[in-house]
Amino acid sequence: MVIAAAILTAFFALELTTALVINSIALLADAGHMLTDLVAMFMGLTAVLLARRGSTSPARTYGWHRAEVFTAVANAVLLVGVAAFILYEAFERLGDAPDVPGVPMIVVALAGLAANAVVMLLLRSHSEKSLAVKGAYMEVLADTVGSVGVLIAGIVTVTTHWPYADVVVAVFVALWVLPRAFSLARAALRILSESSPAHIDVDELRTALCEVEGVTDVHDLHVWTLVPGKDMVTAHLTSARDSASVLDDARAVLTARGLDHSTVQVEPPDDAADCKCEAE
Repeated sequence: MVIAAAILTAFFALELTTALVINSIALLADAGHMLTDLVAMFMGLTAVLLARRGSTSPARTYGWHRAEVFTAVANAVLLVGVAAFILYEAFERLGDAPDVPGVPMIVVALAGLAANAVVMLLLRSHSEKSLAVKGAYMEVLADTVGSVGVLIAGIVTVTTHWPYADVVVAVFVALWVLPRAFSLARAALRILSESSPAHIDVDELRTALCEVEGVTDVHDLHVWTLVPGKDMVTAHLTSARDSASVLDDARAVLTARGLDHSTVQVEPPDDAADCKCEAE
């Protein structure tokens, strides 16, 4: 990730400088997207280092795992800001599009495609082992679309001299970024609000725990996500059966659904308690 970040930083400087010199809003939009890639990569790298370092403070029993989620929110806000700025600039140029040279756009776009290809090769082998690396990989993959758009705008400008090719591509890049930003923000906020993971059916999970031999009640069942790929669950089970056996069977139910990090408490039945599982 460090090598990839260095490559992207060098290309970002090249693209931003060229965009300002030739007054290309398409290049500026792609540079803005590249900036969010860099921020996401640096934040992801920081999150990985913090998560590995952990914490010895009693105030942070989960360590720094949530750092990755907070960086996702920050990245989403940055993406929306960049997209809004580009759309505003594009609107300002309607009816008065500047004369943007197409050849520098083509050269920079080809350089961007080459940089993205190298970075993707660097990250691809590790993208399945780390969520932060996978996020960075997907960001760079998506940025390739922007480089292709700039390349097309450059070719159209050189061959047809149509002045709005630059503006159209800029709008396309901005509209491409916005849905991804909202999706990223929604996923991060879902985690921060401790909603149950979308892929876990809590009612089905409760039913499966009720079906564990000897269990008469399931209560205080909570499922949430610490960070993407790390789901947590707590549950209280009422049973007169041997607690160790019930605990083993319950954990098997949870593990089968990808809930490896679980806290299960087995409680003896209350004489006055209803057998809720049997009632169901």
